[in-house]
Amino acid sequence: MERENEIPKDKIREYAPWRRTLHDTIFGYHTWQGRFFDLALLVAILLSVLMIMLESVNSINDEYGEIIRIIEVTFTAIFTLEYVARIISHPKPIKYVLSFMGIVDFLSILPTYLMLLSIGTSSFAILRSIRLIRVFRILKLTRYMFGARELQNALWNSRHKIVVFLGSVLCIVVVMGTLLYMVEGEEHGFTSIPTSIYWAIVTLTTVGYGDIAPETVLGQGIASAIMIMGYAILAVPTGIVTGEIVNEKRRQGMNKCQRCQSITTRDDANYCYKCGERLPASN
Repeated sequence: MERENEIPKDKIREYAPWRRTLHDTIFGYHTWQGRFFDLALLVAILLSVLMIMLESVNSINDEYGEIIRIIEVTFTAIFTLEYVARIISHPKPIKYVLSFMGIVDFLSILPTYLMLLSIGTSSFAILRSIRLIRVFRILKLTRYMFGARELQNALWNSRHKIVVFLGSVLCIVVVMGTLLYMVEGEEHGFTSIPTSIYWAIVTLTTVGYGDIAPETVLGQGIASAIMIMGYAILAVPTGIVTGEIVNEKRRQGMNKCQRCQSITTRDDANYCYKCGERLPASN
């Protein structure tokens, strides 16, 4: 996902005025034009996704299918213009096109054009599923939200702990699943070790589908232990991320610009590196 601070500022200054304005509107979020564009884009995305959902309901599609498809084509035209505008206003168009969000942008408009060129209706169901990629366009807007950056930083800083935690959980379900396979056996539904591991995952996460259940006393005792263990395990990632969020807020409170909300990287900085605002003396 491209980020504003990765776009070379020197090259933007060389733009023609109309192209610079277009760039600031699409990629900027500190101006009213940028905020209005983000809000309008979010509304368009949500309405487009709503149309896709309504189209999947047969009764609604049978009665209002034509109207929904007209609305869908309209939204596709809007998203196509946005995609082209991003390419034009980006300092490195190829980099944007090949980026994750650039690919998502392209895939989000491609299915509608394929449907317009399609003959017959047999492929419509598959194309409808492909169009749900448009949901991922909402991910682009998270970079404009200060709270989303806090959560992103907290998750990134806690990645090592989360990896260790997931590795521990993986070991637990493999051991417990194998143990239940040995205790219960195929006659009680534990037909293989992978099936038993599936049961262990369902039980440890307290989902409890009930499609497989131990029948022996020993198996039920082990299952009870896994259930109790599941409550403790579910609290671990919450504590890890919460702790990092608290630490992130503490760091941001020490180095945050009150004007543009940017976080400075140096404790001895006197001015914001982005907008030039003088930082509080306490920083």
